[in-house]
This record gives sequence, C-alpha cells and structure tokens, in this order.
Amino acid sequence: MNEKQKKGKSARDKGARYELELVHILRDFYGYPVRRGYVFQHESDVIGLHGVHIECKAVERLNIRKAYKQAVEEALERADGVPVVFHHKNREGWLVTMSLEDFMDFYGGWHDTERDGASAHDGDGFDQ
Repeated sequence: MNEKQKKGKSARDKGARYELELVHILRDFYGYPVRRGYVFQHESDVIGLHGVHIECKAVERLNIRKAYKQAVEEALERADGVPVVFHHKNREGWLVTMSLEDFMDFYGGWHDTERDGASAHDGDGFDQ
C-alpha cells in the first residue's frame, strides 16, 4: 500500500468513526432510529432523521461552503431531505449548518404553534 492509499484509508476510517459517534449521539441520547448510511448504495452519511440529508464532517479546517454544497448536491440527487452538515473539531462539540431558508421552514412551523402562548424568548433578555 502506497502513502496516498494509506492516507485515504486513514481519512475513511476517521470519517467512519465520527459518523458512528454521531449515530450513537442521535440514537442513544436523543432516541432517533438512525444508522450509518451505506456509501456503496449511495445513502447519506447518517440516515434515519426523516426529511434530513446528513453530511457528516470531522476536520480541523472545514470548508463549510464546500461541505454544504456537497450536501445540497447529494440531497437533490437522492431526494432524501433537507441538506444539513453536522460537523465538529477535535475536543469540541458538534455543530449543525443548514441554509437560512431551510431553518426558517423548520423554525416557522414550530414557531407557529407557540404564537398563542408565551413567546419562546420570554425572559431570556432578547426582548429588551
């Protein structure tokens, strides 16, 4: 095995570890029925969140625009949901990136149910 092949295998192994970490978080902590996708079957990195196409990245210097573009292209190709990038750096927590429009579609649906009651931001200092 040459150096390029070793680096490629190492990167794939690292990606698999972090995909499994995300699966365990979503399944064991939050209770979602997720699993790693099968690359050879052209599935998302993690599947099981209905309506969400997950692209998983675990790199120190992430080009988020490039990662998001990949998620958009794959989500369109696979028609499996809203493109979302789950990402993190070593020793830091996971972050989630999606488009503003997709976030507002998500939040707007949730927020509509809150309008009859108290504001979701009451008492948090943002209303001043």
